[in-house]
Amino acid sequence: MTVRPATPADTAVVAALEQDNLGVDAWSETLVADGIAGGLPTISYLVAEHDGVVVGHAVASVVADIAELQRIAVDPAHRRTGLATELLDAVIGSAREGGADRLLLEVREDNAGALAFYAARGFVEVDRRRRYYRDGTTAVVLRRTLGRGCGAAG
Repeated sequence: MTVRPATPADTAVVAALEQDNLGVDAWSETLVADGIAGGLPTISYLVAEHDGVVVGHAVASVVADIAELQRIAVDPAHRRTGLATELLDAVIGSAREGGADRLLLEVREDNAGALAFYAARGFVEVDRRRRYYRDGTTAVVLRRTLGRGCGAAG
């Protein structure tokens, strides 16, 4: 498995992963294409390949000292294989390189698996956003420090 920056050739499969994983909250293929092409200057897309096939992606934004994981999605047939961890590790590395000292993300409060995944990787709850998702579900805001600053130990 390899993680690499997404290219325009990955647009359709990334959009399909969005739809399969996020349903009504999925981003459109047009928005995905714009992000991959660099039309959103703070956004970067990474894809994970297995045997040459894209089976996961992550989307992150870095602005000054704050990074935000906006998306992480894995094809259902490749879940529980370490792929999400590899994508997350790549996002963390990119965020640090971009100068971020913390990584933020939102998770649906009813997504126990994702909450456990992030907790096991050092994320802590810092807030909640009521009625954040289209269906009215609350988002749990999580944060992980990435080094000095933002409450990190010396």
